[in-house]
Amino acid sequence: MKKSVFTLALVAASFAAVAQAPAPATATATAATATDSYTAMMSTTIQELMSTGDAAKLKQVDARLERAAQVAPKDWLPRYYQAYARLITCFVSQEDGDTKDKYLDQAEAALTQAQKLGADESERLVLQAYIYQARLGISPMVRSMKYSKMVTETLGEAKKANAANPRIYLVQANNVYYTPAMFGGGADVAKPLYQEAKARFAAFQPKSGLMPNWGERQLTGRLKSYETASTN
Repeated sequence: MKKSVFTLALVAASFAAVAQAPAPATATATAATATDSYTAMMSTTIQELMSTGDAAKLKQVDARLERAAQVAPKDWLPRYYQAYARLITCFVSQEDGDTKDKYLDQAEAALTQAQKLGADESERLVLQAYIYQARLGISPMVRSMKYSKMVTETLGEAKKANAANPRIYLVQANNVYYTPAMFGGGADVAKPLYQEAKARFAAFQPKSGLMPNWGERQLTGRLKSYETASTN
């Protein structure tokens, strides 16, 4: 934690130096240093986010992303990952439904900020659909009619923005997997969608190391569960 705070301080100091440096060459060098420090800090934070399912650690990452958003207020990625962190906090939380809804309210607020900063439209829409899916999961019997449709519609918009995004097919498969068979869902119906997601992940190349690239580990676990079920 102290290391991350120190890194952010260095980044902020670098930005201040850029504003005050009198010589163009020095300004350019300082800006490059600031960018490198910010990228390294974000990379470490994203790795921590993707490797934990502990609610307390997720909140620490959230706080770190808030500081990153202050350091780079024009970058949409801190707000995007902040939304993702809050979504995952909802999934892992053992708290009541009202508290989980508050996490999702906060996730949507961060995602709205990311949108205003020019977030990748397909990635934003997929994460929005995932948030709707989490809303549904809090009270499936009461919310299925509303949120299942919203998930489907939002993923359709995401596909129009970029059909190659593998997270579209993962979230779509999850939606079908947890839909009762009497309504056209279930594990068997979802399996081809998970396989489609696998093919999409194999072909997918993020534009940079900081761009969204989550979901493949979740997908691998789901496909393994199909293999386990077939051997029993």
